[in-house]
Amino acid sequence: MSDQKRHIFITGGASGIGRAVARHFGERGWFVTVTDIDARGLEDTLGLIPGGFKFSYELDVRDRDAWDRALEAASTAAGGRIDVVFNNAGIGTGGPLAELDVEEIDRCLDINLRGVLYGAQAAHPHLVKTAPGSALVNTASAAGIAGGSGMSVYSATKFAVRGVAECLDAEWAEDGITVASICPSFIETPLLDGTGHRGSNELIRDRVKEAGLEITPVEEVAEAVWDAVHGDKVHYLVGKTAKKLNFAKRWMPGRVRAQQRGAAGLLGR
Repeated sequence: MSDQKRHIFITGGASGIGRAVARHFGERGWFVTVTDIDARGLEDTLGLIPGGFKFSYELDVRDRDAWDRALEAASTAAGGRIDVVFNNAGIGTGGPLAELDVEEIDRCLDINLRGVLYGAQAAHPHLVKTAPGSALVNTASAAGIAGGSGMSVYSATKFAVRGVAECLDAEWAEDGITVASICPSFIETPLLDGTGHRGSNELIRDRVKEAGLEITPVEEVAEAVWDAVHGDKVHYLVGKTAKKLNFAKRWMPGRVRAQQRGAAGLLGR
């Protein structure tokens, strides 16, 4: 396989945002590696990527050693290079903190935050080799801009992911590696068809519609990741809700606080 093709390594690639990003980069001639714990979903994603420059690997982002194996296998498959790592794997969890099980808290923290940190650490030596021009992009959320009722654990991970991007933007600048986060609001993915909380039977999608919030096409997130790889900003907002929230949090923080206290808000990715 040609070592001239640029190569993106994607976690959470079996569906949703990861799948859309895989298609977006594949359609533009990139070598694409998709990883996930969902083997069937990975197979389906591979079938949607045009051409033969693609690879899949079953990866649990909570396993630090597995990261090294996955990145090495992907690099070998792509001719010895990785240009972009898209730290996208994540789960949603919601509900009053007092009612959450320890297992729910730990799983969200481990996947959404520990997995991002492990991925960044493991990716660094690969990205140094292809710098300047290489990039680490992390999936944060509008929930990382402002917290809302019932979102304490999820929101904590997404605030942290934004912080990780800012830290590594400074830390890796001398290496020539671009670091960014994307902050989607409610995106048209299978996540909307879950409840986000074991104690609720109400779908996230129904709650979003009831609140009058927009659901953004997943292709807009793929475009934002492309922009992040080729741009020079640290944070990229995706969707009207994320952009409005970011504006309001900066200029009208009191109003945002009042709105969040008056609603059982749910900020999604």
